[in-house]
Amino acid sequence: MSRIMLVDDEPNMLSALQRALRQSETLAGAQIESFSNPFDALNRICVCEFDLVVSDFMMPEMTGGDFLQALRDVAPLTVRIMLSASNDFKTAMAAINDANVFRFIQKPWQQAELEQCIQLGLQERARLLVELGRGPDGAVAATPQELEAQRLEQEEPGLLDVKRAADGSIIL
Repeated sequence: MSRIMLVDDEPNMLSALQRALRQSETLAGAQIESFSNPFDALNRICVCEFDLVVSDFMMPEMTGGDFLQALRDVAPLTVRIMLSASNDFKTAMAAINDANVFRFIQKPWQQAELEQCIQLGLQERARLLVELGRGPDGAVAATPQELEAQRLEQEEPGLLDVKRAADGSIIL
């Protein structure tokens, strides 16, 4: 089950985003949490891991770029998407590059585009976890060798407990 965080200082925008994601058949079952304050969102992500974050660009307490940059430091495997009505391309690009934003979505968004970006973001998250040898839940996955060692130990307890002498030779 995917965990998605939405951050926007406008309550109406947060409601619209939540509604858009809940209406999506492809995101059915995703856990969605919304925050109107980026500091509250950062506190939450320190407690709970999220797969993807969608953040507004223009917020009074902290810009979306600063928020996503801080988020990258705290949760580097969380995929970051920026949402903005701003036409200031230069500022948006700087924020995107500094925070390693996965996608930029223009307000007002198109439902299909929003869904597609989030789906691609969730696929990117899964790819990152696999690349780092982690399972879908973010936990470190066992390597094939570790799984085989566990199987052998279950079949023959003590089989892998090797006693060695000081010179490194095996004591039988």
